[in-house]
Amino acid sequence: MFGQIRFTQVSAARLVASIFGLLAGIGGIMHGPGEILQGNVAPSGLVFNSWTVEPIATNVGGEPAMTLIPNLLLSGVLTILMSSAVLVWAAAFVGKRRGGVILILLSLLMLLVGGGFAPPLIGIIAGVAGLQINTAAPSWYKNLPSRLRNLLAAAWPWFFGICAINGVILIVGALIFGYIIGLNIPQVWVFCFLFSIPLLILTILTGVAYDSNKSDGSVVTQRSGKRVMP
Repeated sequence: MFGQIRFTQVSAARLVASIFGLLAGIGGIMHGPGEILQGNVAPSGLVFNSWTVEPIATNVGGEPAMTLIPNLLLSGVLTILMSSAVLVWAAAFVGKRRGGVILILLSLLMLLVGGGFAPPLIGIIAGVAGLQINTAAPSWYKNLPSRLRNLLAAAWPWFFGICAINGVILIVGALIFGYIIGLNIPQVWVFCFLFSIPLLILTILTGVAYDSNKSDGSVVTQRSGKRVMP
C-alpha cells in the first residue's frame, strides 16, 4: 500500500511532527476528564492514576500520570489546556521557526500537569522530528554510501505507515476499545507504547534520508527504486 505512493510533495519531518504531535495532544486530553472527576483533592502522590472510575480505570490501566499541581481538579483543567495547545501547535505551527522546540516544551508541560507518560513522550519525539524541518542533511547521513541512503529513503513511507497505524491504535484505540466497548486489555496498550518509541525513532531517521533525497530534486520510489522528479 504505502510502497505504491509517491510522497513527492511531502516533508517527512513535517508530517511526522504534525501527525504524532496531534496524537500526543489527543492522548493527553484523555487524562484530563478523569482527573477532574476526582474532584478538588490532592493526588495520592507524584504519580497517580488519572482515572479511578469508569471502564477506562481498569481497561486501560487507569491512565497513569504525574503532576506538580497539588489539586486534581486544577490538574485536569491544565492537562486539557496544555494538551490542546500541543494539538493546535502540531496541526498549525510546527513548521514555523523553532516550531519543534516549542512542541517539545509544550509536551514537557503536558507531562508535568497530568497528561500521562506516553502522550508527552510521543510529543517530545514529534518535536525532535520538527527540528529537522527545512534543515540540511546531518553529517552522519552525508557519510553513508549512496545505496544505503536510497534504501533508507525508500523505507520511510513503510515506517511512517506502520508507525501511524500503531499510534492510532495506542491513542484512539484505547478510547474506543477500552472505554466505549469495554475490552479489558491493558497489556495491548503497553505493547503499542513500547513498540511506538523505537518505531518512531526509525521513522524520523528514515525521514531524514527521504527529505535529503527530495531536496536533491528527486525521490526514490518503493516499487522501481528509480529516481523521479517531483
